[in-house]
Amino acid sequence: MTRRLTDAARRDWLRLARTENVGPVTFDQLISRYGEASIALAALPDLARRGGRVSPLGVPDLSEIEAELTRGARLGARLIAACEPDFPASLAALDPPPPVIWVLGNPDLLHRPAVAVVGARVASASGQRFARTLAADLGAAGQVVVSGMARGVDAAAHEGSLAAGAVAVLGGGPDDIYPPEHRGLYQRLVAEGCVVSENAPGRAAQAKDFPRRNRIISGLSRAVVVVEAEIRSGSLITARMALEQGREVLAVPGSPLDPRARGCNDLIRQGAALCEGVDDVLRVLEGWRGLREPDGPDFTAAPPEDAEIDALRERVFDLISPTPVSRDDLIRAAGAPAAHVLAALAELALAGRIEFSPGGLVART
Repeated sequence: MTRRLTDAARRDWLRLARTENVGPVTFDQLISRYGEASIALAALPDLARRGGRVSPLGVPDLSEIEAELTRGARLGARLIAACEPDFPASLAALDPPPPVIWVLGNPDLLHRPAVAVVGARVASASGQRFARTLAADLGAAGQVVVSGMARGVDAAAHEGSLAAGAVAVLGGGPDDIYPPEHRGLYQRLVAEGCVVSENAPGRAAQAKDFPRRNRIISGLSRAVVVVEAEIRSGSLITARMALEQGREVLAVPGSPLDPRARGCNDLIRQGAALCEGVDDVLRVLEGWRGLREPDGPDFTAAPPEDAEIDALRERVFDLISPTPVSRDDLIRAAGAPAAHVLAALAELALAGRIEFSPGGLVART
């Protein structure tokens, strides 16, 4: 379901998205349950209390939201809500999508076919050359190239694709230039490509922001190519999220003597497609069946009654441990309707008793 938001509805949507403990999963459940952000905002204090919260929930006031919108306008950035028709269809197909994104530069690039090229920050010279060449070849083949503006492979991918279409997804706000030496690259991306962030202007990236950034990188793309990656790296997180999202994953093989090749070689061992150049990527994309955007909330269905959720909430909480578990597994274990379990999870999240990871897994805080 898509709709244009009025200015007032946009402020409410952003205010709900910026509320404490409201991530994409909880936001999606609140909109599904109440239909409008304004109604969900009014219900928040009671929902958090019922979930077990004692202290007041941190809900930004309208002045904070107006300040964020003003900062974005001064940058020349555009805020797009997940319900709006201009929101990228590839991101809308995620379960759930980010509630909002800030966009600087050319937003049309977000609606074109895209491939992500990611890899090691401390990349070899040959790895950077491969990424730069692959990105240029993908651009010549009509693909936008998405990456994260990090050092190494990311920067090389942007440099190779600027002429044809480059998208950078940032961990901080849309004006957070990191690393600082990429200021020139950032300015070129804004002028010639596109910069995307789900965080507010003025926000510096924190460690917890990068998995969410990686989810958007893969979400914008039909395929993810990993050029170099150690066995524990953010690039492998991006590859895992791509698989969860139904995207294709390719990896560039490397020498077993180079630790930067271990992650890629392991991906190939697990079934990722081997990538030695643009032809391998295009061959994988030939079988692309596309993504189906979720139907969206059914506002004609009767929402669960408070008493039904009250009877279920603690039973659901008892099924959750510090080890992350999927929402589907929780629904099966609870033996209750999905809408009821998801509503209970939203209340527990608002209370700060559980948290969702970017892959939608649930764990006790």
